[in-house]
Amino acid sequence: MGRVTSIAAEPVIVLQPEGIEIPAGITSLERFRRWARSDAFPERGRIDWVAGRLEVDMSPEDVFTHGTPKSAVAGKLIALLQEPEKGLVFIDKTRVSSPIADLSAEPDVLLILDETLASGRVKLVPKASGEEGRYVEVEGSPDLVVECVSDSSVKKDTKVLRELYHAAGAREYWIVDARGKKLSFKVLHFRKDGYVEARRDSAGCLLSEVLGHRVRLVRSPKRSGAVYFRLEVVGA
Repeated sequence: MGRVTSIAAEPVIVLQPEGIEIPAGITSLERFRRWARSDAFPERGRIDWVAGRLEVDMSPEDVFTHGTPKSAVAGKLIALLQEPEKGLVFIDKTRVSSPIADLSAEPDVLLILDETLASGRVKLVPKASGEEGRYVEVEGSPDLVVECVSDSSVKKDTKVLRELYHAAGAREYWIVDARGKKLSFKVLHFRKDGYVEARRDSAGCLLSEVLGHRVRLVRSPKRSGAVYFRLEVVGA
């Protein structure tokens, strides 16, 4: 019997049991972005290109350490900026890419001010089909990105993405870690040599240079077991 040989130089990678397929040849940011803009890109999980690494996270989202703080931050930003048409707020599954940083990621919350979009600091990338008014990606330097730390993303959120979002020119990076008894909320300001952490004032507030206000994230556990979060914006 003849020996069976593979004719594929690079195999398709299949992640089981989810059935997520990663095509052969995804070896660069540009190839990854083409795949991410296609109809073949998976709708489940978080799949990022992080400085030469294709990272797939299929972990379920923790309701009260990830889902609720994320929605609290996004909800306040929507009321503050999107409703008065001063900026766009995106939650999950909105991809931001930066060739300079070798990064293509889907942050938990993404904010782009209208003036930033108008200036060309960021641009909207259309779907592969080219349909008018249909966009699937943001390229450039966003105003604000937010990541909520999960058990599987500690190093990625606190170290790796901190460096790469800075390389991408993101003006501000917020990191929320609600996994412990003490809530951790950091606001990082862009500076030439790296992000600088905002100092907390006597009221526990941090200055957001992007918003032009001081902010504070508050956590409120209830007897029912529910945990509520509220982003307070002082002076808005």
